[in-house]
Amino acid sequence: MKQIVSSVLALVLCLALATACAVTFTDAHGNVIELDETLEAYCETPLLGGDAARAGETNLGDFWADALRWFAVSRGIDAWFEEDDVTAGITAVDADEDHTVALWNAGNLKADIPQGKFGAETLAAVLPYPNKVAVVYMTGNQLLEALEASSQGLPCTEETKDACAALMQVSGLSYTVDTSRPYDRGEAYGEKWYRAASLSRVTIDSVNGRPFEPDGTYAVITSNANFNGMDASYIFPEAAQANEKSTITTAVVRDVVWQYISQVLKGTVNLEVQGRISIK
Repeated sequence: MKQIVSSVLALVLCLALATACAVTFTDAHGNVIELDETLEAYCETPLLGGDAARAGETNLGDFWADALRWFAVSRGIDAWFEEDDVTAGITAVDADEDHTVALWNAGNLKADIPQGKFGAETLAAVLPYPNKVAVVYMTGNQLLEALEASSQGLPCTEETKDACAALMQVSGLSYTVDTSRPYDRGEAYGEKWYRAASLSRVTIDSVNGRPFEPDGTYAVITSNANFNGMDASYIFPEAAQANEKSTITTAVVRDVVWQYISQVLKGTVNLEVQGRISIK
């Protein structure tokens, strides 16, 4: 009997210690999630999110968007389509590498990643949402409108900072915003944004080193939140409805970023701003 009691007490003690060592995080929706405390990486240069990512391109925005685009072009995404999508024949991104881009809104880069060692808690602070990777197929003109609408708050000031949450950090393309031209406000969209009545401020300079194709089709890798029209992303659900191959996968964005860090960057992040967004 004493042996049984001792074994039970030992088991309880082990469980208590394991719980004490576990890393938990309460996300922005109030969900308590357990993080993998063994994840560790090193950042050689501080990566900037927060207000800096709302005002223009940052190295954190480049890094985050690069991870999403890599997930698609490396075909890592292929294993993460919903069962119903697979049954319907959606088993891969239906675009070549030259026509695959990633867009990530600045408002979902909540914190910086400081220089030095960091772990899963740091990424959870950057993105405290359970976002999943999504694919939206857009025509070139729809992609241009998405960027036009997302940059309507520029130049970023205290008065426009909330609207600048929609600004898109990108991978696979470069674009220019001419803020000397006023944004042509159309119908109100949400509390802070307006649809683009015309496309007058944004120019897509290149896509993966090639000329932009207004009539082409691009696979846009993003989050389920943008897929559903968050912030100024009204064109995303419209484009998704027009192309039934658009879908939300089961892959969690933070997990994808960790895969990118470990598999591609080999645990060390060192990235300067890449010059993808020009603001006149």
